[in-house]
Formats: sequence, structure tokens, C-alpha cells
Amino acid sequence: MLSIETLDSVLAFAGKACCSGIAIFIQIQGCLICLVLALGWVFAAYVRNREIRRIKNAIKGGNHFAFLTTDISNLEHSAQVNLPKVSVVMPLKGFGEHNLRNWRSQITSLYGGPLEFLFVVESRDDPAYHAASQLILDFKGTVDAKVIVAGLSTTCSQKIHNQLAGVEMMHKDSKYVLFLDDDVRLHPGSIVALTAEMEKNPKIFIQTGYPLDLPSGSLGSYCIYEYHMPCSMGFATGGKTFFLWGGCMMMHADDFRNDRYGMVSGLRYGGYSDDMTLAAVAGANKRLITSPPVAVFPHPLATNLSFLKYWNYLRKQTFVLESYISKVNWWMNRALFSSHCYLSWGFVAPYVMALVHIAVALRARFGDYPDQQTCDHGLRFVGFLATCTIMELISMWNLTKVEIELCNLLSPEEPPVLLDSYNWGLVFIAMLVDNFLYPISAIRSLFTQHINWSGVRYHLRDGKIHKIERHSGTRGTDTGARHHQHGRRSFLSKGSFLGLLKRTFAQWHQPKKFDG
Repeated sequence: MLSIETLDSVLAFAGKACCSGIAIFIQIQGCLICLVLALGWVFAAYVRNREIRRIKNAIKGGNHFAFLTTDISNLEHSAQVNLPKVSVVMPLKGFGEHNLRNWRSQITSLYGGPLEFLFVVESRDDPAYHAASQLILDFKGTVDAKVIVAGLSTTCSQKIHNQLAGVEMMHKDSKYVLFLDDDVRLHPGSIVALTAEMEKNPKIFIQTGYPLDLPSGSLGSYCIYEYHMPCSMGFATGGKTFFLWGGCMMMHADDFRNDRYGMVSGLRYGGYSDDMTLAAVAGANKRLITSPPVAVFPHPLATNLSFLKYWNYLRKQTFVLESYISKVNWWMNRALFSSHCYLSWGFVAPYVMALVHIAVALRARFGDYPDQQTCDHGLRFVGFLATCTIMELISMWNLTKVEIELCNLLSPEEPPVLLDSYNWGLVFIAMLVDNFLYPISAIRSLFTQHINWSGVRYHLRDGKIHKIERHSGTRGTDTGARHHQHGRRSFLSKGSFLGLLKRTFAQWHQPKKFDG
């Protein structure tokens, strides 16, 4: 065993090293990272809070449909009959714990114009096929929906293959196509808001949104929540953004019909990530991506989301930086890779040094430690870091509170989401764990160039998929646990307020028939 003198020597060396010039720089840098994150979340909360005030003011003014639109004249028959047709494409794989409720929120949208819903699966053997078919049967005669079997992908990821199969089957009169993941829980007015923005500004290339993670209690679920929170700043602009989330993307249908900018070819032949590919196309052609302030969606995470499933999820998130469609896209991904890795470990390192400072202080308090000046300097850094961390957590808490309030306003008939369920001690631990593991995952992706995604292994070469290996295994996403099918009680009961509004919209459009 090491003697006390040896431990004191090691501790003295570590204490002095953590007070060196480079160590001081790293600690100050870590504190600045905390403050920048806190400031970004303050701005994001301001944008979302501004929308909350608009909705509340509209309700006070007598508009009880403000969760759909703050301008009640938009709900008049003359406005509704001119709404464009929207095709909603939902690529599915497997059947998870929250999928059925998410799908119901999608097909029961209170959009007043013509809608069609296309559930796309790879085969009839997929559990999602039977679950989606039963859901459509439950709503037979009230929604235009069907299940499409796309077959297995051979040149791109299965998700992209399913998306393109849905696009090929969408109605010829559809003006917009909305891609939704199976873990997106829409608000009744989400499609209304997205379409209104597209109609208002035809220059918009893609509209997107972002999820508000609802952790299930496990460390893995909090790590996913923490991973998404810094990204949420880029989606809370209330307008133009450079970010794109593949879980919710509305685009012009003709852009796909005409293969504008070669984006369909880019997706079909070697595409791995839909959002990264389309974001690169938008950037290369200087096209506009926007994110409306109401486009934030509750995302309940699976109750059995283990740490291993979180790691698999993180691997998929870092692997997308290895896919690209051009040299410029490659350079951008390398810049994201480098900056994210540097900032992640730059965030974690000060906390490691803080532990050394605390150990030095404890040794000075309960034993003989001659260098009191080093001890005092260290404790000052610990206090500064603790202050910055508390400010960061308060800012994260405030943004989460604001987004929860906005989600509750936008879905008035849903059971309210509660902030009390969040464990902020686990949030702090997740911040350290996630930022420590991100560079490890990214470096592994860099050197392996392959990923296992829901039982399928994709191999990349020059940024594109060149080989696909399939083997039996678990179906579905890492964040959604497999689960038995829930009860089939309709989301819109006969006496519900939203049900009445839905039937009213249906009556307005009853004379119109839209063939699939």
C-alpha cells in the first residue's frame, strides 16, 4: 500500500499542477462554457415565453382556439377551404412503449385542410405494420391513412428508404410533405402552424422543430435529455436556423417530385442521415430553414432506457458526422466533430480539477499540508465553477419549465406534463457523463466507419453507405422500448372539445373527395 507521505506528495503535485497557467486557462474556459450555455438557454426561453404570452393574450381576448392559431379568423370556413393538401410520411420500425399514443397525436391533427397519412414499414413482419393497421382501422372513415410496405433498403438507410417510398406514394395534389418520426407527439395545431408558415413565406425550404425530452428516471434517459438541451438553442430562434431535426421536417412536395438540387439522388444513393443530408443541401444552395416557436414536441423516453441503449443512441448521433455528400459538407462535419469533442472535454476537465482542489483542502483541514496558498487558490476556482454550474442548471431548469408550459398550452386536452418529475441531481451527473463519453463515441465512429442501427449494420465509404448487413435482433429505436399494444380507446371521445372541432372541420370538407 501507498504510504501517507507518498499520497501527500502525489496530492501536492496534483494541487500545484491544477494551479498552473494552462490549468487556470482550462478552468476559466470551463466556467465560460457554462455561462455561454446558460445565456443561450435564457434566449431560447425568451423566444418560447414570447409565444406563451401571445397565446394567453389571445385567450384573454376571447379566442379559445388560440392553441391552434392566435388569429381566430384563420378558422373561418373561407380560410379553411383554401388550405393546401399535406401528405404526412411516417417511416416506422418496430413498436415501442409510446408509439401508439404518438401516432394518434399525428393522425388526429386539427388541420382544416386535406390531409393524408402514410405509415411506411419495411415489411409486413415488422410489428409496426400490425399496430399501424389496427390504428387506421380504429379511425376508419375519419382519416385518410394507409400503410405502405417499402421493402428492404439496399443503397441507403432504411429510414431514408421508407421516406422516399412514402414520397413516391403521396397524392399528386399534395403541396407539402411532412416527415415525422414515430417518437414525435404532435400538438393538435402543429400541422396548422407549420403549413401557415410555409404559406406565409414560399422561400422556406424546410421547416423543422425539436423534441422536449421527458426523462423516465434512468441515468441513460437523463443523458439523452442533456444531449438534446444544448441543441435546443438552435431550434428556439422563432425563425431562421441552421439546424435541422429529422423527426419533424416539412418541405415542398414538388422539390421531391423534381429532385431539386439532386437531393433525392443524394438521399437514395448512399444516404445515411436524412437531416444531415438535407441540411447540407440547404446550406450549399443557400436555402432557408426555419423553426416556428410552437414547434416543440413532448418526447417521453422509454421507462426501461438502459445505459447501454443510451450509448447506442450516442453512437448513432456521432456516426452521422462521418456521412457527407460533398467536400464542403465533409469539412463542416470535421469542424463540428473537432469543436464538439474539444468543448465536451473542456466542459468536464474543470470538474476533475475541482475534485483535486477539494481533496487538497480536506487534507489541509484534517492533516498537515504546507502549501496553504495553493489550497486557497484551488478553493476559489471551485467556488467560481460551482457558481457558474448553478447558473447553468437554473437556466436549463427555466427553459425546460417554459417549454413544458408551452406544450401544455398547445395540447390542452392532454394530461399536463410536470416539471416536478425531473431529478436535477441526475441532470448534473448526466452532463458530466454525456460530455465525457461524446469524444470517445465520436473517435470510435471515426475509426470504425460502421454502425449497428436496429439490427442493421451500415458501412460507410467516402461518406456514403456502401454495404448493408442484416441480422436478426431487436427492432425499433433505442429510445423506445418494446411494449405490448395499448388499449384502443379513441383519442377523440364523442363528447370531447377537440373531437367536436375535428368533426366540424370534417363536415366543412365532406363534399370534397380526395383519392389516394
